[in-house]
Amino acid sequence: MLTRGETIRAIAGGVSSLAGIALFAAAGVAALLATGLSQAASPLLDPYILGVLRFTLLQAVLSSALSVAVAVPLARAMARQPRFPGRIWILRLMGVPLGLPVIIGALGLIAVWGQHGWVNRLLVALGLDQPVSIYGLTGILLAHVFFNFPLATRLLLASLERLPGEYWLIASNLGMKPRTLFRLVEWPAMRSQIPAIAGLILMLAATSFTLVLLLGGGPAATTLEVAIYQALRFDFDPPRAVALALIQIGMTALILIVLQFFGGAASEGATLGRPPERPDGQTSAARLLDAGLILPATAFLLFPLAAVVIGGLQADLLRLIADPMLHRAVLTSLLIALPAGLLAVLLAYSISSARFALLSRKGQPMVFERMANLTSALASLILLVPPTVLGTGWFLIAGPANMDRLAPFLIAGINGLMAFPFVLRVIDPALTSHRERTLRLCASLGITGLNRWRQVDWPGLKTPLLTAFTFAAALSLGDLGVVALFGSDQLVTLPWLLYSRMGSYRTDDAAGLALILGLLCLFLMVLGTASRTPTERASP
Repeated sequence: MLTRGETIRAIAGGVSSLAGIALFAAAGVAALLATGLSQAASPLLDPYILGVLRFTLLQAVLSSALSVAVAVPLARAMARQPRFPGRIWILRLMGVPLGLPVIIGALGLIAVWGQHGWVNRLLVALGLDQPVSIYGLTGILLAHVFFNFPLATRLLLASLERLPGEYWLIASNLGMKPRTLFRLVEWPAMRSQIPAIAGLILMLAATSFTLVLLLGGGPAATTLEVAIYQALRFDFDPPRAVALALIQIGMTALILIVLQFFGGAASEGATLGRPPERPDGQTSAARLLDAGLILPATAFLLFPLAAVVIGGLQADLLRLIADPMLHRAVLTSLLIALPAGLLAVLLAYSISSARFALLSRKGQPMVFERMANLTSALASLILLVPPTVLGTGWFLIAGPANMDRLAPFLIAGINGLMAFPFVLRVIDPALTSHRERTLRLCASLGITGLNRWRQVDWPGLKTPLLTAFTFAAALSLGDLGVVALFGSDQLVTLPWLLYSRMGSYRTDDAAGLALILGLLCLFLMVLGTASRTPTERASP
């Protein structure tokens, strides 16, 4: 058990971290409200804002529906074919969009589906007149499906692979046809997961910024996040920005509340641990059908990534690398990303320590367990306020005159807070497991305080802490959302430089910068796993 002093310090650190998060977010929201609800009330009824809200919800619902519609048959095909050459690499490829900077994915999609992209060039060669357009609603949906259907597929595949082996044995003994097997076994397993998965994708699409900014193509395809950016960046219309931000908060809160009603996986039933041996998927027709789903989905993911690499290698990389503007952008990006990653890790570590201190008080009142659970729930509330809304509030607090001086600190702070809930999910289970293994030993040897951190905690927690840090830093390094509000000639990050080159139609430079940004993010992720053992690397 922790000593009384250690418990007090851990709880105080967690409370201080939560208070800091709450104050930072509350200050941004308060600045919006202080601008004047009376000023925002009129724009709330503005037909333009209502149109933006309708389009935001429309594209989010369609993105969610399309992503799930692609994921259901694909997950089933992957589950029916548990062993084929390259399966593990396809699963790893499906994890790439989750950590890929959005601006890189968008550039790859433009290279494949754009006006002069691979698809349209092929169609022209076949005698067609470039019928594919990457901009507008079509492009937004295409991009959201690219980023979100791999997540849905992996989650649905996990639910299918958790089914007990006895289910397949019974199905085989009963001679179930594939259609009956899907209706009675597979669909019930996936159906319990689909509402939560669809809601998560809906949330991601509703708060999407970079994809809509790059692929929207005009006012008719504008979401709330992009409209907030335009109201401040181009029109400097704070009342309209306040109205949009309030609607954004209300919409996000409603989605999060609805998501709470959809829980985890359904019960898998009793099992003896029999390995699954599916009776379906072994015929030539089934394998051909599954290949017809898996191969196009793989190509849909792989081609934009390949386009980024090929386009980047064709750019004048030597000239770009020698460009002082690139040096400045990389340095600025790292000076923002590294503190953001450190902030996310410090917040997550202190809150995880506080949760463990509360839960380790055996024999104490139930209030301690409830406080620990409340701490975990409060830590995720920062997701209620999207980064563009936070940035808008702090934009109003700082004022245009001070923005150049304060922008790097604000961007690092907001990026760190946005990465914090995800970092917490990496650190919290690792810290809990480590403390449960070492607590009695440290108590018997009298190792406490800094000595315990140096001799026991750091060696045991180094891997998850470094992984969490590099993950948060990579997210910040590739972020364009907050930088788009504060970016200027004095504050140029690598994503902002890439966006500027795309806006000025310097596509070769943009391709080279995308490759450099992708390599930097990959380098950070590799650094985070460099100290892992072979067993850890092999684990998912």
